[in-house]
Order: sequence, then C-alpha cells, then structure tokens
Amino acid sequence: MSSVTQPVTARRHRPWRVAVGAGTANAVGPQMYLATTGLFVLPIAESTGFGRTTVTGAYSVAAAGMVIGLIIVSRLVDRYAARYLLVPGFVLFAASMAAIGLVPPVEAVFFVPCFFVGFFGAATTIPATRAVVSWFDNNRALAVGVVTGIIGLGAALGPLLAGALIDGVGWRQAYGWMGLIAAVVSVTTVTLFVRARAERHVRGRLVQETRVDGRDVSLELPGLTFREALRTRQFWGIAVGLGMVGVVVVGLQVHLVPMMTDRGLDDDAAGRLLVVFGLASLVGRVVGGLIIDRVHAAIVGPIVILAPIAGMFFLEPPFTTTAAAVAFIGVAFGIEGDLLALLITRYLGMRSFGRLVGPVQAMFILGSAVGPLLLGLGYDQLGSYDPVIPFLMGMLVIGAVLIGTLGRYNYPAVTGFDRLAASDELAAAEVLGDLAGAGRGEGSSRRDVRA
Repeated sequence: MSSVTQPVTARRHRPWRVAVGAGTANAVGPQMYLATTGLFVLPIAESTGFGRTTVTGAYSVAAAGMVIGLIIVSRLVDRYAARYLLVPGFVLFAASMAAIGLVPPVEAVFFVPCFFVGFFGAATTIPATRAVVSWFDNNRALAVGVVTGIIGLGAALGPLLAGALIDGVGWRQAYGWMGLIAAVVSVTTVTLFVRARAERHVRGRLVQETRVDGRDVSLELPGLTFREALRTRQFWGIAVGLGMVGVVVVGLQVHLVPMMTDRGLDDDAAGRLLVVFGLASLVGRVVGGLIIDRVHAAIVGPIVILAPIAGMFFLEPPFTTTAAAVAFIGVAFGIEGDLLALLITRYLGMRSFGRLVGPVQAMFILGSAVGPLLLGLGYDQLGSYDPVIPFLMGMLVIGAVLIGTLGRYNYPAVTGFDRLAASDELAAAEVLGDLAGAGRGEGSSRRDVRA
C-alpha cells in the first residue's frame, strides 16, 4: 500500500469554502451551456437554416460526449487529486464552448465542438462532487445542495448573460465570451478553494495511507467495490429512476422557450421562464438538501419526482400561470441534484464513489439526451409538443416508484463527523478507516464520534 509521511495537521478547516468554490466553478460549467441552449435555438436556426431538431440535438450530442467522458473520468476520480482533473477539464470545456461560435453552417461540423463540450465537461462534475462529500456526512445533502444551489443561480443568471450577449454581439461571439468567462472563473475558484478531505497524493496520484507523527493513518473509505455495487438492486434503482427524471426535466428545460412562444408568450416572457426555472432550481437544491439530511430520501424523492406532473398541466399562458408551473419543474430538477450524490453514498458507500457516480450520471445524461430529441421530433413530426406530454408523465411515475422502494440506508451518517472533519481531517479519516475495516470484518463498527 502506498503511503506518504506528513506532519501533524490538526488545524481548523473550513469545509463550506470547498462547497462554495465547487459550486461557483460549476455555475459556469456544463450547466451554463444547458441553461442557455433554449435561447440559442431560434438565432442559430435562422442564421444557419438548421431545423429545431438539429439545433436542440446539439445538446444530445454534447450529452453523448459527456457519457463517454464520464466513463473515463469515473475511473480516474478515486485515483487522482481533484485539482489535477478539474483544472484541465474546465479549460478544455470552455475552449470547446467558445469553438461553437466558429463553426460553419454545416450540420456535421456544428456537432463537433458540441460533442467536446460534453466530453471535457465530464471532468468538471464528479471530482468536485467527490471533494465536497468527503468533508460532510451529517450535512452531506445540504452541502451538495449549496453546490447545486450556486449552480442553479448560475442557471438562472446564465440566460440573462447569454441573452444580452446574443442581442449585443450575435450568437457566435456570445459563445466565445461565455467560454472566456467560464475558464477564468472556474480555474480561479478551483485553485483557491477546492480539495478533498485528507487528500494526500504523489504527483497527483492519491495514496491510501499516510504517516502522521510516527503512526500510520489509513485513508481507506467504507463502501462497496464497483463490482459489488453492480450486483445490488439499489444501484440500478438509482440509475434508472433518476435517468427517467432526466428525460423529462431536461427535455422540458431545453424546449421551454420555443414551446411557450408557440403557445402565445412573447420572446421576452418565454426567456424569463428560464430565469424562473433557475431560481426554483436554486431553492429546491438548498431547501431540498436541508430536508433530505433529516427525512429519508426514499420518502422525499418520490414526492419531488412527481411534482413536475402538476407543472405540466399548467404550461399555458398567462405568464403567471406558466411561471408557477415552471417553478414546480425547476424545484424537482434542483432536488434531484441533491439526491444523486446522497443516494450513492448512503446505499453504496464512498469507497468507489467516482466509479459508481460516473455510470449513474451517464445514465441520467443518456436520459436527458433523449428528452430534447423526443420533444423536438414530436414538434417536427406532429406540429406540436402536446402528444409527448402524457408519455413524459408516465416516466416520472416509474422514476418515483424506483426511488421510493430503495429501502433503508446501508451507510447512515456518523454522528459528529462534520465537526471532527473540520477540526482534524486525519482524525476523521481514522474513523472512516475503522468503518472500512469493520465492513471487511476488521476493527470497530462505530457510528458515533464526538469532536
């Protein structure tokens, strides 16, 4: 087992800075591209002659790129320090987004930078999430909620930025400026704030043991191996259940502006709905995280997943009615971000977090790639989005049932862990090392610590 020697480091840390930094970086990451896609649909279609299916299909291509990227990154996250993956990931993602504005009006060429937006964007999500959840156990969902809440704020403000840029310099230069902003903000915040708890590495490669004050401290984490997790019904319930939700919510988000202009709202009002969606998502992520840490996720999850059904019944003018409906959908999208990381760590543990969350996110993204394509085809072939809506409602019901039947947690929170991690990150590592040993029939089975 690899090890490094470290001096005693029992000093106070500020884990919430990690959450804020990770959230700020990802606020200008792939979610900014997704949140603004709807605003680019009509300008790109008018400029290039592409149909709506082609333009919104660019997101599906980006999603395919992210799926491939996630498969690769998920094998690296548990092996390498977070910044060694996050910094190049954000830089290459930003460059790819800027490159969209440079492509000629040829469909095949248009899809190339969109693919790499997703491919490199994959390296911006899992490493940041893993860094955050490593610091929190008692308030894990809330910490993830803070991260995704800041991302939601970015999703709310992103359309305002993109709209102003499109009006001012056109859609092509708008993508260039968005890429520059993404690179500067993300690299700065990652470098200053984001690292995992008890992260020890040799030239970027993580080690599983460190030596402190003459004694060995295990950095092993409790949980299932990747192969063990694949044999559980919880893994497949989480993956398929959240994937179903992705089909619906992302499809509605991407098509929201053209859908509502077709139903009678003017362009400005339809664009403001994306702001409503983002703000509702922000509220859902933060409040949802607070609730999920206190109420079992198998209870909260189904309620939230079914909320967009109510919203879909009221996606009609006037603006106030439509805004309320969009808020229901946005809240569900927000809380779902809290659910993914929490469900993985509570049912499958932290040992193989990267390898597990990668495939689950990939399945979610595959589902989200189908959503925009399904609604786009519905419009192009049938002249309306309406025939697809009942099908989307049925998928939400299936997702709610799968999440609601996961059962009790296999890895519940360790009492007092967050305080201990903030005061002495290696002492917290020893607690988790004991639990990892207990899972193999070694050591203690403690579930309670006092800082």
